[in-house]
Amino acid sequence: MLLGVNIDHIATLRNARGGVEPSPVLAAEICEQNGATSITTHLREDRRHIKDEDVRTLIKTIKTKLNLEMAVTEEMQKIALEIMPASVCLVPEKRQEVTTEGGLDVAGQLEKITKFVKPLKEAGIEVSLFIDPTEDQVTASAKTGAQFIELHTGCYSNSFGTDKEEIEFKKLYEAAKLAQSLGLKVNAGHGLNYENVSRMHEINGLYELNIGHSIVSKAVFTGLAKAVEEMKDLIK
Repeated sequence: MLLGVNIDHIATLRNARGGVEPSPVLAAEICEQNGATSITTHLREDRRHIKDEDVRTLIKTIKTKLNLEMAVTEEMQKIALEIMPASVCLVPEKRQEVTTEGGLDVAGQLEKITKFVKPLKEAGIEVSLFIDPTEDQVTASAKTGAQFIELHTGCYSNSFGTDKEEIEFKKLYEAAKLAQSLGLKVNAGHGLNYENVSRMHEINGLYELNIGHSIVSKAVFTGLAKAVEEMKDLIK
C-alpha cells in the first residue's frame, strides 16, 4: 500500500493566525522526503483551510503527485482542468460540516457524476470517488468511468475496539472485493490512525491510504518527518 498524506490541517493552523506559518508547501516537501507517495489537499468551497494559491504552488513544487479533493461543482472542475493535478477525488461537501461526513451518493447522482468525470478523465486526470462501502455505491461508481474509488473508513475507524468493529470492517472488505471485480482500483481513508490502520493489510489489493489528521496530530509532539515515517512503516 502507498501512503498519501493530507496536509489540510497544516493550512488550518496557518489560517488560525492569518499569516504564512506553518507552510503547507513545506509540509508537503517534508512528507515526500519521508515516504509519502502523494499529497492530498481539499480545496473546499469556503476555502476554510487550503487556498487556491496553495494548490497552484503545490502543483509546481511537489515531486510525487497532487491529489485534489473537491466537490462536484463547475468551479472545481474548471480549476482541476486548469492546474491538471495527477488525480482528483470527488467528495460530498456541506458548509456546516467540520470535516467530510459520509461518502458521495454516486448511485443517486449517476448521470450527473458520469458527465462530470468524463472531461477530467479525457484530460488525463485520474478520478476517484469517495464513497461509503456499500454495494449500490460501488456498482454505480463502476458505471461512471472513474478509475478509482476511495472507501470511506470513518465508520470502521469510529468502531475500532468495539463490538461493531468486525461489522464495519467486513463492509470495507466486501466493498473492496466487489470494486476490484468490476475493474476499479481501491483507495481508503478517513479517520485512520496509528492503531486502526493495521487492519487495512487484511484487505487485498488496497492501492493507497489517504491519511491526514492523525499524522498532523502526532506531528505536534514528534515532528512531521517522524510522524510520516512511522505511518509509512505501519502500512508497508
